[in-house]
Amino acid sequence: MSDPQIVSNSGLSLSISVVPEATVVRCRGNLVYQNSNFLKSEVKSRIPAKGCLTLDLTDVTRMDSSGLGTLVALYLSARGKSCELRLINLNKQIRELLAISNLLSIFETYGSQGIRMP
Repeated sequence: MSDPQIVSNSGLSLSISVVPEATVVRCRGNLVYQNSNFLKSEVKSRIPAKGCLTLDLTDVTRMDSSGLGTLVALYLSARGKSCELRLINLNKQIRELLAISNLLSIFETYGSQGIRMP
């Protein structure tokens, strides 16, 4: 496992690690309009070909429609590279936002131990 690379802007911090089975991005802060382009540009260039990209949303305190659009854009970019995008540790607000927008089913969602969530 590589030492995590930390990148951040004023409202969102990313800790990016590469492990044998995936690239893991742990997000901390708000995934809102002001930070959406930052997340997309930092993560999109790190999507592995034919691998797995895991976004750990444990420390995301808020997400708006721009954050939701960014997740969809990253999903499409990952899919274009035959990469699986996994979301783990979704809080109640993020899970509800994905559910009411009928997007929860397109993401592979996992709990804190990597167990697939229904």
